[in-house]
Amino acid sequence: MGNDMAEAEPTAKRRVTIREVAERAGVSMATVSRVLSGNHPVPASTRARVLRASRDLDYVANAHARALVGGGRKMVAVVLRQVTSPFYAQVAEGVEAEAASRGWLCLVGTTGGDPQRELEFVQLMREEGARLVILVGGVVEDDAYRERVAHYAQALDSAGARLVLCGRPAPDPDIPALVVEFDNEAGAHAITGHLLSAGHRGIVFLGGLPGNTALDARVAGYRAALAEHGLPPEAAHVVDCGLGRAAGHRAMAQLLKETPDFTAVFAGDDMVAAGALRAITEAGLRVPDDISVVGYNDIPLAEDFNPPLTTVRTPAEELGRAAVRIALRDPEHAAGAHHLLGTHIVVRDSVQPPPQAPRDAAPDHPH
Repeated sequence: MGNDMAEAEPTAKRRVTIREVAERAGVSMATVSRVLSGNHPVPASTRARVLRASRDLDYVANAHARALVGGGRKMVAVVLRQVTSPFYAQVAEGVEAEAASRGWLCLVGTTGGDPQRELEFVQLMREEGARLVILVGGVVEDDAYRERVAHYAQALDSAGARLVLCGRPAPDPDIPALVVEFDNEAGAHAITGHLLSAGHRGIVFLGGLPGNTALDARVAGYRAALAEHGLPPEAAHVVDCGLGRAAGHRAMAQLLKETPDFTAVFAGDDMVAAGALRAITEAGLRVPDDISVVGYNDIPLAEDFNPPLTTVRTPAEELGRAAVRIALRDPEHAAGAHHLLGTHIVVRDSVQPPPQAPRDAAPDHPH
């Protein structure tokens, strides 16, 4: 990783010219141009020599110049951890819809959370002349991540392209990247307030993932709301089980065994809530009669849960649309800009005031 960074450093400062590629390959500039545009037949051995030279020099054709001669592809790439997550899928849908409305092509790549796959995809998109590369979703912001994103931003910028961080903050305000995210903390604050207003005081946050930018902000909003209602810091109970239905199910089952004195659960996202609902039902308890549950994101399935889930609606599709729209609307000023979209609560049937008797004193529910 370190070597990649070091080698790529010069391109951030100075663009390699087509003349240098021609000299390295021992051909004319016109031949290099023909090979790179792919519009003219060129002998295979010459083509191989030119491509090797351009790779050795880390040459990236100037996207703006290519567009002037009609060879530039209007392409936006969106990089996700996975497409099976409803939230990621909705963001990608927004990117695709906005790109399509402008006649642009949208490519989707998934990383499975692997930094190497992310690096390779971003590099490939840079070589293919994508104008926008959009990285989606919360991350653990460590030094390796900060270094990687600074490298992407500089490398894309030097190729006349733009990096957009969608649903995550920029690790450094000085890098040439546009940030489009939503207010995770405000959404969490509002939904915790909703539980407190219903009379709950024992509220567990289920689904922490320390260091993850999105979840840390949700935990901060949860803690702030408890403090504003006069509860001491120790009233906060954060279970760091990560995201996903299986994680929610496992952590909730454990919680029901060990901690009898809570009356409400704030799940880190709707899939954690789905797992929690199942664990509560399996324990012979009812939502919201015994325990109230809220989620985050308002995925399309949330209203079909049993009971329909009260949750925070995040503007997932709008996030994707805005990422494309803002980056294309004002390319000169978009770099380094930060756009924050709002969230709101969707009230359904999974919250009611806490039961009067403590659960461990009321074992008469059917199992």
